[in-house]
Amino acid sequence: MIAAGATVGALQAALPLEPLENRILLCHALGLNRVGLITQSERVLDAGEAAALDALVERRLQGEPIAYIVGKREFFGLDFRVTGAVLIPRPDTELLVELALERLPPHGRALDMGTGSGAIAVSIAHVRPDAQVSALDVSAAALEVARGNAAANGAAVRFLQSDWYAALDREPFDLIAANPPYIAAGDAHLSQGDLRFEPVGALTDRADGLAALRTIIAGAPAHLAAHGWLLLEHGYDQAAGVRQLLCEQAYTEVQSWRDLAGIERASGGRAP
Repeated sequence: MIAAGATVGALQAALPLEPLENRILLCHALGLNRVGLITQSERVLDAGEAAALDALVERRLQGEPIAYIVGKREFFGLDFRVTGAVLIPRPDTELLVELALERLPPHGRALDMGTGSGAIAVSIAHVRPDAQVSALDVSAAALEVARGNAAANGAAVRFLQSDWYAALDREPFDLIAANPPYIAAGDAHLSQGDLRFEPVGALTDRADGLAALRTIIAGAPAHLAAHGWLLLEHGYDQAAGVRQLLCEQAYTEVQSWRDLAGIERASGGRAP
């Protein structure tokens, strides 16, 4: 129980969390930035502030992700609002954005499938205002979050509610990117850590982990311009399987790319 009268400086060392998490929750509860934590280290918390901080710490001790507690997460240098309706953007996915930016031609058309918070689409549109960026998701709640993130970051993105390709016409895209559900049903990770709090439908395909990837790979050629790229994030052990699926559908230049941890995190190819 955090008592009124404790100082900001003392609490940074005394809270029962990792130092970074202590700082994040202190900043959030008290409306401070990191500089404020230093300059106001002798600030004494009143009863209301202590109670608010105590509630935040308890939520974290129960396992709730920091991003959901504070309502935001940084991704590709931008701030994204996150709620329980969307996955928390992760640094691993920045690889997909980098690959997309390298392959998207000037004034190109890009599509982000299963956009969630909008992290991929908004990041692309923010860096490449010349591009025409579209994003879809089956979840209306997720699209509401994504639209807000696009507006907050000054990114022009067209959003569609769609079960994969269902709501699209035959317009061609130069690039399609997706971070779909790729955790297999029954995987132990679904009941561990932050994943326990994230939307299960955005994590698992409720099958073998490749079902959504198969659907995207099979359907993309009908929506890609000639030689357009399909880029996919997948699980740490799925690269070979995804490459095989791409080759079976006659994609060219099929390859995988490693994230900063050296894991093959994304695979893709060009439209047949």
